[in-house]
Amino acid sequence: MSLVLLDTTFLIDAERGGFDLDVVIDDEDDVAIAAISVAEMLVGVELASARHRPQREAFVKDVVSSLSVLPYDLSIAREHAMLLAAVQKAGRPRGAHDLIIAATARATNRRVISADPGAFSELPGVVVHTHR
Repeated sequence: MSLVLLDTTFLIDAERGGFDLDVVIDDEDDVAIAAISVAEMLVGVELASARHRPQREAFVKDVVSSLSVLPYDLSIAREHAMLLAAVQKAGRPRGAHDLIIAATARATNRRVISADPGAFSELPGVVVHTHR
């Protein structure tokens, strides 16, 4: 069993039906998402056309009811601060939400599954599996 954290890009690809989840996630895996991923998906709902909005709302509802949603707490805030400092020192800034997802993974000892190869590469203490 692996502890897994799904990145928003992975979830968006899943919504679009771009791959088979069984290739990346085993039945025994403990799969979760960061609370910030819920916010990112809800932005997609808010920006969706009237035609696509019901489908996106249903997808977010399904994800939230099926997976553990990990809140941004003090341990994640500490990891977030360390990652922010690390990327600033390295001169390689990252997206704020990606760093929160990475901090959530570090704080909970999970590997990140992402469809964005650059978002999590070379972040200290972050194990990432890129799926595209």
